[in-house]
Amino acid sequence: GWVRTGDEVTINENMEIFIIDRLKEMLKVRGFQVAPAEMEAHLSEHPFVSEVCVVGIPHEFHGELPFAFIVPEKKTAALIAKYPEEENKLRDIIAKHVTDHKVPYKALSGGIEFVNSVPKADSGKLLRRVARE
Repeated sequence: GWVRTGDEVTINENMEIFIIDRLKEMLKVRGFQVAPAEMEAHLSEHPFVSEVCVVGIPHEFHGELPFAFIVPEKKTAALIAKYPEEENKLRDIIAKHVTDHKVPYKALSGGIEFVNSVPKADSGKLLRRVARE
């Protein structure tokens, strides 16, 4: 009768269940831990990026690869709409922003997808599980 959610819970004396934290926020890339929040903070500094959500996608050899869902800044979104062929160049520019400042295993090897919005809870917290699905 239990559902595995990936949350850490505590049960009090009245048998009430309280969710305390997520069991897994970190990505494991080639055995190294990668914090999605760190990657999101770095990507948010790029002028083409309005919002970002980083998740791990499964990979047979590396374990997981960082993958970014990016909401482009308004001018960048207009450029993509007007010139769709420029989308890959923008992906390369944003990916280079990461590789120039982070260690190689933190590179966005999983890819970048431009989206209209990233899933968030009412509190504003990113819903990485929803984005991953």
